Amino acid sequence: MYADRPFKSAVFIGISLDGFIAREDGDLGWLTSRGEAAGGDLGYDEFISGIDAVVMGRGTYEPGLTYDPWPHEGRHTAVLSTTLEAGADPRVTVYRDLDTLVRGLAERGTKSVYVDGGQVIRTFLRAGLIDEITLTTVPVLIGTGLPLFGPAGRDVPLTHLSTKVFGAGVVQSAYAVEHPA
Repeated sequence: MYADRPFKSAVFIGISLDGFIAREDGDLGWLTSRGEAAGGDLGYDEFISGIDAVVMGRGTYEPGLTYDPWPHEGRHTAVLSTTLEAGADPRVTVYRDLDTLVRGLAERGTKSVYVDGGQVIRTFLRAGLIDEITLTTVPVLIGTGLPLFGPAGRDVPLTHLSTKVFGAGVVQSAYAVEHPA
């Protein structure tokens, strides 16, 4: 459906061993407390240096408003939301649907997209818009929370690219998403 898009999309996200990206209330304490013990930025700075646009949903955008400084300065930041007021934040562009978002990114000349937030990641994955996934797994079972993955409507074959082990038992694996020809 989006085979002719001019950009590549990547996921770079932390998860619990049982596959959650946050607690049900959005809390990330289980992630941040262990992430520091792992040592360093776990490759995030290198990853983000090659990104020119960030796409997220409202559920990821709103908690990010507390960050000072704004973490996406200098990058086009798109929020995929049917409810967020367009124009309320001059740092972001709000898109109401995936087709308009993809068209907007293409018109901007976007080459590399960081896809962040569970719902948006799942939407991009179902649409065949994810090219690479980097999962940083923190050795904790939180039991319940916001899952990274859900029904995809089909198998999504992956090719393992690399695995790194950091301190505190944190493991990071990168995968290329195989797209049907």
